[in-house]
Amino acid sequence: MASSLTCAGVVWAFLSFLCAAASCVGFFMPYWLLGSQLEKSVSFGTFRRCSYPVRDESRQMTVMVEQCGRYASFQAIPSAEWRICTVVTGLGCGLLLLVALTALMGCCVSELISRTVGRVAGGIQFLGGKCSCGEGTGV
Repeated sequence: MASSLTCAGVVWAFLSFLCAAASCVGFFMPYWLLGSQLEKSVSFGTFRRCSYPVRDESRQMTVMVEQCGRYASFQAIPSAEWRICTVVTGLGCGLLLLVALTALMGCCVSELISRTVGRVAGGIQFLGGKCSCGEGTGV
């Protein structure tokens, strides 16, 4: 099995894959913000939520639904900022995963990754990391 990567490149490829996987798992988990509402523990992420309030029209009161799930539609995400965050974070995770998988393929295929391709991939990874990590701080 020939490789187009140096030893440092192989370490970079595996670390890239682990970081991309962690970013994707973090994107899909609903634990970005934790708190309490109506004396219940609640959490939500960019497109998932756990324990959320709904209006019960038959009893004319707000009750807590104690389950996790995705928003019913993209427009059901609470604010425009969170919708933008969902798109940007998803794109960032996609870029990170694309570069990581390409780097892993470089471990198995000779002449796949040149010095220039490695530098461009590193730049894409930096951009993807900024997209997936830098946007999840506001409400």
